[in-house]
Amino acid sequence: MSYVEKIRNRELQISVIGLGYVGMPIAVAFSKVADVIGFDISEEKVDLYKRGIDPTNEVGNDAIRNSTVKFTSDENELKKSVFHIVSVPTPVNPDHSPDLRSIESASQIVGRNLVKGAIVVFESTVYPGVTEEVCIPILEKVSGMKCGTEFKVGYSPERINPGDKVHRLESIIKVVSGMDHESLEIIASVYELVVVAGVYRAQSIKVAEAAKVIENSQRDINIAFMNELSIIFNKMGIDTSEVLKAAGTKWNFLHFYPGLVGGHCIGVDPYYLTYKAEQLGYHSQIVLAGRRINDDMGKYVVENLIKKLIKANVSVKSAKIAILGFTFKENCPDTRNTRVIDIVNELNEYGLVPKIYDPEANNKEVVQEYGLALSQISDIENVNAIIIAVAHREFLNLGQTDFNMMFGKTANESRVIMDVKGILDRTKYEELGYHYWRL
Repeated sequence: MSYVEKIRNRELQISVIGLGYVGMPIAVAFSKVADVIGFDISEEKVDLYKRGIDPTNEVGNDAIRNSTVKFTSDENELKKSVFHIVSVPTPVNPDHSPDLRSIESASQIVGRNLVKGAIVVFESTVYPGVTEEVCIPILEKVSGMKCGTEFKVGYSPERINPGDKVHRLESIIKVVSGMDHESLEIIASVYELVVVAGVYRAQSIKVAEAAKVIENSQRDINIAFMNELSIIFNKMGIDTSEVLKAAGTKWNFLHFYPGLVGGHCIGVDPYYLTYKAEQLGYHSQIVLAGRRINDDMGKYVVENLIKKLIKANVSVKSAKIAILGFTFKENCPDTRNTRVIDIVNELNEYGLVPKIYDPEANNKEVVQEYGLALSQISDIENVNAIIIAVAHREFLNLGQTDFNMMFGKTANESRVIMDVKGILDRTKYEELGYHYWRL
């Protein structure tokens, strides 16, 4: 009986280390065809899963409740597994260098509980070389075993898109790689148990690692181009959204839009690539240029807000500001690396403390990570300016009556709307006398 058949017959177990936006959907998906151990160092998170609560909203409470995943914070449970999937976060440090502490810690945990014949697959985003140069040495040192003979390693870049209910693990082609032909075929066969779209066998682990970082670097660069166009067209008095609609009629025009670029992938992965390039003596030009543009967009939004407030004859010092949305993307509770914080910090530089409302974000998480307390929608009243920072479904349904409630006694000619995501009818609000702006 083959390795995969034993997994399918539940004679061998799979473990998933790191139960966040990536790991938890993987654990739930595999639990439909195999015995799965879902491990996370956060006892609080594990307790939520055990109670059938999905704090990420990725698969929903019912899927968690009905899954057979054995959720645990006891690393000794990992000794029962022969196939480990590591899906821990890999953020960047304040200086934009890779923060590998989580993946190093996960490697130590797996190493302490590794059994002979096991396979370890890393899914965390890294620069080419991390799996073989950082993770394998830790696994060998901690386990006392030799990689290649007593255990094997592979890499399969995660492609989970938080909040996306269409492009799921099962429906996205999965790139897989292994340290040799045998491990590659086993890893591919295991993922084929759940990935209906199929798997792509990468030539090597480094190729798979590189594929992941360029997927998001490409999006980052394209969005940076849109942001730069927005800055240029704003100076020209041209509506960028209308320009993109016109240009988009050409069959091969790429549909990207300006905006804040945050999250745990697009706003982070390019730095992993450029970090490795710097180590090899090459200073990135295009990738880092795009990052600089995108990193400055929060400041750019506030600069234009100040200009609008002045045009509206509103005292900047005493202006009341509301921000709608704080998560890094729409319809998702994830606030990791949200660039809305850049808007908040820049407003603070002007002595302005905005009220922030987000129906999706976890208030406790925002307090812990950013030291901010979110407001209720009812708390937003008599403001001078509203910044629509995230296009949540709830915000798409906002109309003039809703804004009237938030602006309150503020006269139309003194009302400023900063529609960062461009979700409103510009003509309508300008005709009402509002000072309207969008990227």
